[in-house]
Amino acid sequence: MSGRRVLVVTHSGRPEAVTAAEEAVAALTEHGFTPVLAGEDVPGLAFHDIELAMILGGDGTILRAAELARSTGVPLLGINLGHVGFLAESERDDIAEAVRRFAAGDYAVEERTTLQVQVHVPGREEPVTGWALNEAALEKAEPTRMVEVVLEVDGRPLSSFGCDGVVLATSTGSTAHAFSAGGPVVWPEVDSMIVVPLSAHALFARPLVVGPRSVVAVEVLPRTPSAALLVCDGRRRIEVPAGSRVEVRRSPVPVRLARLTPAPFTDRLVNKFKLPVVGWRGKGHETDGG
Repeated sequence: MSGRRVLVVTHSGRPEAVTAAEEAVAALTEHGFTPVLAGEDVPGLAFHDIELAMILGGDGTILRAAELARSTGVPLLGINLGHVGFLAESERDDIAEAVRRFAAGDYAVEERTTLQVQVHVPGREEPVTGWALNEAALEKAEPTRMVEVVLEVDGRPLSSFGCDGVVLATSTGSTAHAFSAGGPVVWPEVDSMIVVPLSAHALFARPLVVGPRSVVAVEVLPRTPSAALLVCDGRRRIEVPAGSRVEVRRSPVPVRLARLTPAPFTDRLVNKFKLPVVGWRGKGHETDGG
């Protein structure tokens, strides 16, 4: 068992994260694993011969690890040290239990859809490519200027408008940027793409949910006064000059998340957002209604 290597990724600049990493290393060693400790800026080479990546931090740290682990197929187990932490599986106090469950094989691996992005820039032969687990967000580059766009779904124009941007999100990312922009919360098992215009000057600029085979394109009109930016998962930026075309579709390469509990997504929403459920009686407490 000593050959089983687990990568421990944390935000090395935070004292709480360093302490949590020490606890994780001790628990992994106790169960016969070989822990490999890395900071948040772990190189992709570190994922070689790794069975699991344990991520100690918020969603930002998990997204950084996903950026490097996606092509390797290594599952990610997130331990939340941030605020909401929708991508994390466990909380800070559950490190030892999480390691025990993993050592016993008492976990499942869940594949989460990612987005494939292509930016077609005028005068450039090959598109600029990218990907996202949560969202690809087209944003205005200058705070005082709007972006003029045409939105297209499956090769057909839908609407044109001036806006602050457009968020294109996965179901996983529906609780991130898309949620703060007024988009719907979508259960992770729903294989879809969410389109949320940001502060659009249009009569029809509602959030949209399209199917897994749909291709959504956003064309930045030539009259847009300045370049826009495409930001993937808040980390990777692509410049989008006026006249460019952004195409987003489902990627064939998922991100793999280790799951310890089969808790319904409803419970995760309630716990993460601290939603009020006082007064709920449930099916087992139905009255006669008479």
